[in-house]
Amino acid sequence: MGPTIFTTNFLSFKERLYGAIWLRVDLETYRGERTQTKIFKINNALRTEIKRAAITDEKEKLFETYKLSVAFEASASVKHLLLGKSDRAAFDTYEVNVYDNEKLIACGYFDLGATSAMGISSFYDPAYKKHSLGKYLIYVKMAHCKALGLKYFYPGYFVPGYSFFDYKLTMAKESLEYLQLETQQWHPIKNFVNELTPLEIMRAKLLALQERLSLEGVPCTMMRYEFFDANLIPDLAGADLFDYPLFLSFPGSLQEPINQFVIYDVIDQQYHLIRCRGVWKTNSGNASDTIYSSYVLKLEDNLFSARVMEMIAALIAIEKKQLLPKTGSRS
Repeated sequence: MGPTIFTTNFLSFKERLYGAIWLRVDLETYRGERTQTKIFKINNALRTEIKRAAITDEKEKLFETYKLSVAFEASASVKHLLLGKSDRAAFDTYEVNVYDNEKLIACGYFDLGATSAMGISSFYDPAYKKHSLGKYLIYVKMAHCKALGLKYFYPGYFVPGYSFFDYKLTMAKESLEYLQLETQQWHPIKNFVNELTPLEIMRAKLLALQERLSLEGVPCTMMRYEFFDANLIPDLAGADLFDYPLFLSFPGSLQEPINQFVIYDVIDQQYHLIRCRGVWKTNSGNASDTIYSSYVLKLEDNLFSARVMEMIAALIAIEKKQLLPKTGSRS
């Protein structure tokens, strides 16, 4: 995303929510593997060079060819990918170029830091699919960074339930680690369990509370928030918008600019009853009984929090007269 530094733990593909699980390779323990040796042998006749990144017409043309072969929406151009709306690079970016004689057939970018490197993007000529150029570029980046004495290489994230990114799990498996969001600790990928992704934990916690509140006589609905990733839009940087993809809502008009919701924060492992304010009314046509898209939201107040589900359920039940719509009465 150009010069933007960002992270995200949740993604939406084709109107379905997924969790993003971030990865890193411990270069100090990485010793190469059979797949790397095989792919390097396949591409031995090709010319590979590593140098400081430069945007050229040749790379833009290759990128356009590559975009026609992929199912996802790629950046508008290499320039937009690396620089966004800026005219200068924000990072120490290098590139790996692969040539068949004088023809550029693959290019991959990575950013160098003091002790680590981050894989940014790779693209290649789809006519060379048998060369596994996507993996080859990553292996070249890792080998180069290890030779520089760097400690870690970050290949991005994978997405449980969305197989497009699964190829990353087949590389450097013995040295591959994932970030556990709730502890902020890195663990071997072999210990990863799909059911413990932040999204699934959040969903399970909210569903359990929804069931408990139903027993307390407090109806609520699990909602998906359409604009949970609004903070990633460069023009909204610094707005500190509400960024939870799921919440429980209570009966009332979701068209009002101020509403109360319940969220579950995976990091602090607590339920929160919050008040949100709509800062921008949208024209989205995606609204439904389970999708909230009336406003782009900003957290206004945390009304109360609890780690134990029964506690927040009891507190909400006490306050339900304020949470539920007012009705007239006869005397």
